[in-house]
Amino acid sequence: MAVVWIPSQDQILNSNLKKFTDFVEENTGIHLKSYDELHHFSISNPKFWRLIIEFCKVEGEWSGPIYEGENIFSAKWFPQSKLNFAENMLKNRSDDEALIFRCEDRISETLSFAELYNQVSKTAQHLKELGVTKGDRVAGFLPNFAGSIVAMLATASVGAIWSSCSPDFGEQGVIDRFGQIEPKVLFCVDGYFYNGKTHNCLDKIKSFTARLPSLKQVVIFDYASLSNIIIDNSISYQEIVENYEAIEIGFERVGFDHPLYIMYSSGTTGVPKCIVHGHGGTLVQHLKEHQLQTNISSGDRVFYFTTCSWMMWNWLVSALGSGATIMLYDGSPTYPDNIVLWKFADEEQFSHFGTSAKYIETLMKNDVNPSAIFKLSNLKVICSTGSPLSAECYDYIYKNVGYVHLASISGGTDIVSCFVLGVPTIPVRRGEIQGAGLGMAVEIWDSSGRVNRGERGELVCTKPFPSRPVKFWNDIDGKKYHAAYFDRFEGVWAHGDFAEQTLDGGYIIHGRSDATLNPGGVRIGTAEIYRQVDRVNDVLESIVVGQIWGSDTRIILFVKLREGLNLTETLANTIKKFIKDNCTSRHVPSKILQVEDIPRTKSGKIVEIPVRDIVHGKEVKNKEALANPEALDYFRDRPELALE
Repeated sequence: MAVVWIPSQDQILNSNLKKFTDFVEENTGIHLKSYDELHHFSISNPKFWRLIIEFCKVEGEWSGPIYEGENIFSAKWFPQSKLNFAENMLKNRSDDEALIFRCEDRISETLSFAELYNQVSKTAQHLKELGVTKGDRVAGFLPNFAGSIVAMLATASVGAIWSSCSPDFGEQGVIDRFGQIEPKVLFCVDGYFYNGKTHNCLDKIKSFTARLPSLKQVVIFDYASLSNIIIDNSISYQEIVENYEAIEIGFERVGFDHPLYIMYSSGTTGVPKCIVHGHGGTLVQHLKEHQLQTNISSGDRVFYFTTCSWMMWNWLVSALGSGATIMLYDGSPTYPDNIVLWKFADEEQFSHFGTSAKYIETLMKNDVNPSAIFKLSNLKVICSTGSPLSAECYDYIYKNVGYVHLASISGGTDIVSCFVLGVPTIPVRRGEIQGAGLGMAVEIWDSSGRVNRGERGELVCTKPFPSRPVKFWNDIDGKKYHAAYFDRFEGVWAHGDFAEQTLDGGYIIHGRSDATLNPGGVRIGTAEIYRQVDRVNDVLESIVVGQIWGSDTRIILFVKLREGLNLTETLANTIKKFIKDNCTSRHVPSKILQVEDIPRTKSGKIVEIPVRDIVHGKEVKNKEALANPEALDYFRDRPELALE
């Protein structure tokens, strides 16, 4: 692929990655001439992780071995060491800005590091008074605002476990999640704002809290200033602020693998898996990714458009540990217009702008040109994740945003971090993720083992890494955990992504392997088709699935068109031609059908598996995982798909 960005010599020399490389050389005597050589060191010498701890100045009690165990499944990292995640987020006690928050045009708030520390101190005292201690669960039904950060850090400071979802979740979706983990305290808001409207949460909260008998108290933030509905055992957050004086926080240092977060899979069959992540693995992985792979330093202003239900929220919060200011936004990214996030970025001088591939595609489709409106003079990095970023989106960014480091990244909730991501000291190639993360032994395998560069297969990780889940909640014997990642290749992590390493050394993600198409026995990643369909101007969105057809599979493409348009034979043929000309004839759908909407998760990802299930007459059980479950009806009982 063509090179679209090259770091300058000054950028390379002043990067945290270069400083770390020098640090490794000084401490090991090993001369490292390239990122590839540094990466090889990082996956072949466990001392790499101790050097990360030293370089990133992680607070804690460090002793004993780096890890014990023979493979990823059994490995225990730093088994004799202790630390606290919140302590490392709150090292800075200055008056510098810790977070800046905006919610559409309704609310804004700024907290200094000192103010953030004081609010966490008061909240932690209250949790202790309620009897919250190590291992207890605290839940958040919250938007992406300052209160979420405070509640999470207070929870972590006492050694309790934090879990959250956004307030747009339905009641059953909340129960499916929090009902499994039995929280002792719930933090929530009275309402939230989205797309210019106020949404009252109190009736919903009253209903689902009655179904959570483990709750000792509900803490309510007066966020939307709505009339109060009496909820049993509730208190306003303002009372906590008024009832306590800020004191030194007695951070509870815990084992490296002590649970920090419980997160949830976005699967749509059965209740979500409760994925447990530890203090140590989350912290050192995020500090590594932020400082070395994303070049975040003290004083940077880091933004990611996310909700509290998506792992990118957890990833964003960790930027506090590098001394950065985190930029929070809650609401619609397109209200009142498509430039609202770029206005925020310009006014507050973002250094890092993170978003989804879907958002970039939407901007491209609507011919939005931020560089023509805003200076964006401080912007140096754009991160994209959530789905594969097309080559055309790379072109769009460099034409309409600026000559920045465009870092497409890929990992997920399962590891609360990335397998492949940006590298600030090497070129960006059009349509490619730059490289494997340091310490991540990423390979591409088929059923017989590693494949050659340029060949497609399953993305796997062959060696232990500290951010693998500690466990699944309530999975006593570990069978569900093992089945999720290790059943396919014993002792090797299979991530469920269909990918390739290019001849240039970068990576392309072709979609989820469990949604991979297989017509005529040829494996096809859905992203390959999306990249071509996205080039058709009349198509706003699309989703592609495989339908079992006799002993084979046929490809079915569903399209959502611009308002007022109908799918004609001419347009269908245009779509097919784009696909055939730019992929192969095997990629061409057998059927192209129009739908009014495309189902997606709360974080904006399109979901292929429930559509595939609907096409095959199966019922989707966990519709609460979807932002718009009603969209599934457009795929049900389509006569065009009747088996002949």
